[in-house]
Amino acid sequence: MQKEDTGRFSDLGIASNFLTILSKKGFETPTPIQRQVIAPALEGKDIVGIAQTGTGKTLAFGIPMIQRLAKDKGQGLILVPTRELALQVEESLKNVGTPLRMTTAVVIGGVSQHPQVRALQRNPHIVIATPGRLMDLIDQRAYSLKNVNIITLDEGDRMLDMGFLPEIKKILSAIRPDRQTMLFSATMPKTISSLATRFMKLPLRIEIAPQGTSAENTDQEVFVVRKNDKMRLLDAILEQYKDDKVLVFSRTKHGAKRIARDIGNMNHTATEIHGNRSQAQRVKALDGFTKGRFRVMVATDIAARGIDVKDINLVINFDLPDGLEDYVHRIGRTGRAGKSGKAISFVTPSEKADVRKIERLIRKSLPILTLPKLPPERERPVIKRGFQAGGRSPRQGQGGAYNPRHGQKNSRGKRSGGSGSRNKPYSRKRSESSDGQRSNSSSGQSRPTNSPRRRYSR
Repeated sequence: MQKEDTGRFSDLGIASNFLTILSKKGFETPTPIQRQVIAPALEGKDIVGIAQTGTGKTLAFGIPMIQRLAKDKGQGLILVPTRELALQVEESLKNVGTPLRMTTAVVIGGVSQHPQVRALQRNPHIVIATPGRLMDLIDQRAYSLKNVNIITLDEGDRMLDMGFLPEIKKILSAIRPDRQTMLFSATMPKTISSLATRFMKLPLRIEIAPQGTSAENTDQEVFVVRKNDKMRLLDAILEQYKDDKVLVFSRTKHGAKRIARDIGNMNHTATEIHGNRSQAQRVKALDGFTKGRFRVMVATDIAARGIDVKDINLVINFDLPDGLEDYVHRIGRTGRAGKSGKAISFVTPSEKADVRKIERLIRKSLPILTLPKLPPERERPVIKRGFQAGGRSPRQGQGGAYNPRHGQKNSRGKRSGGSGSRNKPYSRKRSESSDGQRSNSSSGQSRPTNSPRRRYSR
C-alpha cells in the first residue's frame, strides 16, 4: 500500500542525500504527477503516466531513475520526440543529478554524430535520445542497449504521431526483459495502450487529468475571422497584450516564417522555430525567447512539442492544428505550474465545425468573441532576396528572417501553401519531424519517418 501523502518529497522514499540536493535546488513540494509516480517507480514498477507537458513529468521519472542508477549498475535511456525536449530533459536531470556524479549523453539528429559517439563511449549513466538518431547509431554498432535496465518514453503519443513506432518497437525488443519501463503521454490512444500491453509488466496507470482535457488554468477563446484578416487580428491582440510573453502557432514551416517576419514589422521582437531551421538556430531562438530577448515566438507543432518555457502568458493559434489532440498540447504551453494563462484561436468561417470537434475532445465550450476593431494592414518593407531587414542573412537565426519567394516548391515537388491553407479539416499529414528526414550517417541517404496518414474521425 502506498504511503499516505503529506505533501513533501520526504514522504516518497527518496534517499536522504538526494532529498538534501532537491531542497538546495528549491524542490520542496512535489507536483501531483511526482507525488503519484516517484514512490512506485522507486520500487521498480512499470508506470504509464497520463499528464500534460508542464506538470513536472521530467522529475517524476528522473528522480527514480537517478536514485536507482546511483546504487545499481546499468544505464538509463530516455526517448523523446524532439531535439529541444532532449536538451531540456538533460538540463533538468543535470540540475539535480550532477551533485550525485550522474553523467548524461544527448543523442539527437540535426548535428554531427561524432561528439555523441564519443559521449556514449564514456558510458554515461543516462542517455537522452530521439529514436531516429539512436537507431542510426545502433545500426552502425556505435551504441549498444545491453546495459540499459531502465527506460522512459516521454511524450509517447507525439513519438507515435511522428512515425517512430517501428524504432520504438525495435528498441524495446532489444532491451533486457527484466528492465523497468515508464511511459508518459498527454493522451492515451489505442496505439499507446497496445504498446504498454506488449512491452510492459502490469504497468501502474497514473492519470493526473482526464484524458484529452485542457489545462484548468487556461482561459480559451475563439475569434471567427477571414483568412486575409488574420494578420490584422494578430496585430490587435499583440498590442493588447504588449507586456506578455506570447507563443504563436502556425500549421506550416513557411507560414511560421512569414508570421515572424510580419510580427517584426509590427515592432515586436519575434523569433521562429520550425523544421527548416538548423539545430543551432533553434537553440538560439529558444534561448532568446526564454531569456526575454524575443517577446514572441512563432512555432510549428512538432518543433514546439516538449518546449518548457516558463511564464508564457498567451498562446495564439494563428492556424488550427491538423490534429485534434494537438490543440491540447498547444494550449498546455501556458497556464503552467499553477499560474493562469490564455489561449486564443483564429478560426475561419469554414472551420466552425472543427471547433465543435475540439469542444467534444476537451469537454468544454469555447466562447466565440466579437472581433475587435482591426488596425489597417501594415505596409511590408521591400526586402532583397536572401536578406532580412538590417541586411543580415537569414542564416543568422534572428526573428523576422524569411524567403520572399512565396509558393515555392517543397521537397515533394508540390506548391507549399500559406499559413492558413488546408485541404480538409483534421486530416493527418506526414509530420514534420524535429529530427527532420533522419540521415543514415553511414550512407548519407535520407530516411523518411514513415509517419502514417490518418484521418481523425472522432
